[in-house]
Amino acid sequence: MANFPKRIEIKEEGPREGFQIEKNPIPTARKIEFIDALSETGLKTIQTVSFVNPKVVPNMADAEDVVAGFTAKPGVTYTGLFLNDQGMARALATKKLTVKGSISLCASEAFLKRNQNRTLDQQLAAQHESIERYKKNNIKIESAGISAAFGCNFEGDVKVDRIMSMAVTIFEVAAEHDVTIKHFALMDTMAWATPDRIKRVVGALQDKYPHIQYGLHLHDTRGMGIANAYAGLEMGIAHYDACVAGLGGCPFAGHAGAAGNVCTEDLVFMAHEMGIETGLDLERLVECAKMAEDIVGHPLAGSVMTGGSLQRLREKVAA
Repeated sequence: MANFPKRIEIKEEGPREGFQIEKNPIPTARKIEFIDALSETGLKTIQTVSFVNPKVVPNMADAEDVVAGFTAKPGVTYTGLFLNDQGMARALATKKLTVKGSISLCASEAFLKRNQNRTLDQQLAAQHESIERYKKNNIKIESAGISAAFGCNFEGDVKVDRIMSMAVTIFEVAAEHDVTIKHFALMDTMAWATPDRIKRVVGALQDKYPHIQYGLHLHDTRGMGIANAYAGLEMGIAHYDACVAGLGGCPFAGHAGAAGNVCTEDLVFMAHEMGIETGLDLERLVECAKMAEDIVGHPLAGSVMTGGSLQRLREKVAA
């Protein structure tokens, strides 16, 4: 039996995940324009930039300027991604972003080496150090997550037992530091998930940790993004990362066709048609998707921005 949520929350990652992979430089002013437009769609959380090495991710070299430039809308939380203590310090220094702590592990050592130049043991040790730094800076730690949770282009399938073992480690680390995990994210970093894999992994976690709120970060390289989101909805998952127009892709995935995240407006369209609330304005999201396509200068994968929603068609038929 499906356990559909009555409402879902979507964290928009287009400005960060979407722009980081683009080969051509994106003007700072256009990034700011995009974030300001997203702020008017009803989104409650927008990930704006990442604080990473600009030599590795050139389109994030202006992260501080982007944060300084956008207009913060009351009621909207703006965040930035960081992978180490230097990045966290940069995020804190903006005094504009909401900085939250997280315990993060990766199911693939090969990918972790490419993405953060760490082994699994080094990543685990870093979590202990980061937690203490979060506490010293009065940063809340309520979230945890596993990247490459369904499979890896370099190591192959990730079995459910491996995810369960890593989850146990995460909760042990949290307990050691007197941290209570409330949110747990599974990231399909290299798009190996299928609806069946989603259900098997999520189901196993829900059985062992039934009181945790789960979230999904999905990529659409093999066209499974929206199908995997539907499987998540069937499992009662109410938290999703998404990018308007299907922006994005992981620059370290080692796959020339690595696609972006599940498309925000397509996910919202599906939810609304199912009677699931999002609090988002679909038409404004479509406008943002078209803006994103104009900014990057090439076609993007979103479907609803091309095909349109059904509401206007219904109005036309009714007239």
